[in-house]
Amino acid sequence: MSTTKKLEQLIAQMENYLECWKQFNQFVNLARGKKFSAEDENQFLETKSILVQELEIILASVEVSSPSKEEVHTLIGNTPSLRYLGEMNEGALRNVENQWHKIYIGWHSILGQLKVHQHEEDSKGALASFLGKKGR
Repeated sequence: MSTTKKLEQLIAQMENYLECWKQFNQFVNLARGKKFSAEDENQFLETKSILVQELEIILASVEVSSPSKEEVHTLIGNTPSLRYLGEMNEGALRNVENQWHKIYIGWHSILGQLKVHQHEEDSKGALASFLGKKGR
């Protein structure tokens, strides 16, 4: 598989991963309002599972220093359920949101770096194509 294709797939995977992080934050807000169902609780657990599993896949594909695996695992581990979040005081919930935000911004930074790399690869390909045609 070409580098460009691998990069496209990784970018799409990162974009989906970031959507899961958005969902995580929506669940935190749902817990804050204490208005959630058993189905919401199940979806929250599913979202956390995806975040942990996809983290491993992404870390196998790209070197990441921040957010660290430990930061992600700590946040996921400190949020066992919506019920638990709903019972937290406001200061503790703000701490969860701050941790989430730091991780979320870190993943956006990595996505931006990947897009820069993709743009560089696309530019090289376009230049090679242009120079190949001129040389004929």
